[in-house]
Amino acid sequence: MLSEYRRKMGKTIESLKTDNNAVRAGRANTAVLDQITVEYYGVETPINQVATVAVPDPRTITITPWDKTSLRPIEKAIQMSELGINPQNDGKMLRLIFPQLTEERRKELVRQVKGYGEAAKVAIRNIRRDAMDDFKAMKKEGELTEDDVKDLEKDLQKLTDEFIREVDAVTADKEKELFEI
Repeated sequence: MLSEYRRKMGKTIESLKTDNNAVRAGRANTAVLDQITVEYYGVETPINQVATVAVPDPRTITITPWDKTSLRPIEKAIQMSELGINPQNDGKMLRLIFPQLTEERRKELVRQVKGYGEAAKVAIRNIRRDAMDDFKAMKKEGELTEDDVKDLEKDLQKLTDEFIREVDAVTADKEKELFEI
């Protein structure tokens, strides 16, 4: 019975990891571009579907569009994003050069990562609450006994605690990455 809730909580962890990957940690990581879309022939399209994205060195990402007319829209999309990096356009490709993070910027990014972690915890607790409501409704319908409900609630709490610990671990790993020099 708990497998559906385990799956939902697992998706919450995956979402948290995706959000954390979009936070730049002072070194080039193509995942920071995953959330940025560019208008390509009237359709909002992820950058990695209209260009070749590469990491030639630890502080640089290069973006080479397949269609040279999309160079300017890609540049504009990056500038409008929350990435905080101004792309260098040489007419053929864009270069994103990641500067060293300042201490202040690192702390700001850690706050952002902690916010993502808290949002994930809230989502997991909401899943737990929904499950509890489902169990109580099943008890009311006569599908479960009082003892069944208590056992399920105990197992659900263990599952919730396990996923909350995983959220804390993912958040701590990202914080550690942000403070690496």
